[in-house]
Amino acid sequence: MLQTLRRAGGSLVMTVPKAFIEQNGLNDGSQVELHLSGKKMTVEAPTRPRYKLADLMAEMPDGLPRAKEWDDMPSVGLENT
Repeated sequence: MLQTLRRAGGSLVMTVPKAFIEQNGLNDGSQVELHLSGKKMTVEAPTRPRYKLADLMAEMPDGLPRAKEWDDMPSVGLENT
């Protein structure tokens, strides 16, 4: 895909194709990683980490105060998936 560079202040900018934006769930303010190697530049949309409740709970230090009957409260979202 051929892109045209445009001047914006002291920098040169290029647009990101709509298909790449939609495919990677990007929007205004999203961050991407640029990898430079000689005359080659690649753009990578980093993946967001997916957390599981069990993993997060396993990392909690012992001895923290807990809400009364916390363990008996029902799930209200997707925290158990």
